[in-house]
Amino acid sequence: MSCWQTVQDYALRSLGIGERLLPRDDFTLCEQFTLIGSGMIWNVYFGLIALLAGFFMATALAMGKASHNLLLRKTSEWFIFLFRGSPLFIQFFFAYFLFLSLKGVSSIFDPFTSAGLGAVVVLFLNTAAYSGEIFYGALLSIPRGDLEAADAYGFSGWKKFRKITWPTMLRLAWPAYTNEAIFLFHATTLVFFSGFPAWRQKGDALYYASYFADKTFNPFIPYPILAMYFILVTLTIVGSFGLVNRRLNRHLPADRRARLRLRPNLLR
Repeated sequence: MSCWQTVQDYALRSLGIGERLLPRDDFTLCEQFTLIGSGMIWNVYFGLIALLAGFFMATALAMGKASHNLLLRKTSEWFIFLFRGSPLFIQFFFAYFLFLSLKGVSSIFDPFTSAGLGAVVVLFLNTAAYSGEIFYGALLSIPRGDLEAADAYGFSGWKKFRKITWPTMLRLAWPAYTNEAIFLFHATTLVFFSGFPAWRQKGDALYYASYFADKTFNPFIPYPILAMYFILVTLTIVGSFGLVNRRLNRHLPADRRARLRLRPNLLR
């Protein structure tokens, strides 16, 4: 079988499209690259959906934690503390068994017991808590002169938040938020180890890498391939977030613009 035929058969297997059976022996590099790359579709899906949804919730949490309303402030503080204080791996297991219990109460929770939705909910809540703390710190770091200038120009309420507070908060938080986005995509590999089952055994990239490692008894080919794919994802994130960072800092002199620096979190 040619490499092109392998790509046609397995490139979309993780989505249920193409060849149903996995190769059993005589594994080629093309098969490993193709199937692990196919599984990356799920990892990108997990990370992208959680990142987009978590961004808006993180903004709400930061504003809530800075609010003068006691209920909003305490709710935001405890939410952030709960998800930052407990391991993500435990959150996956707790959420799975919680959704499994709720499934017996109502059929509406059936989709949440699968990785496609349940794991995304956990990643979304987790990254919202971490990003919310980042945004809250940036919110407190907004120069007082910027807010006073906004008041002097007659900005207040939503207009002040939209034109002054929110853009300045993002500008200050963006380098740290970039590292959070990188960590989130790396954390999608934990879905494989969580209680959430793969959809029809068509799992993520780590699922296929582990399959090849188990069958060949050689982890030094599939796992470096997996790492290479995540390095490419990381470079994509750094590049795209760098463009946003330049956009946020376009009004500043070149020597005052914050530069993105890749500082992965080794421990969390």
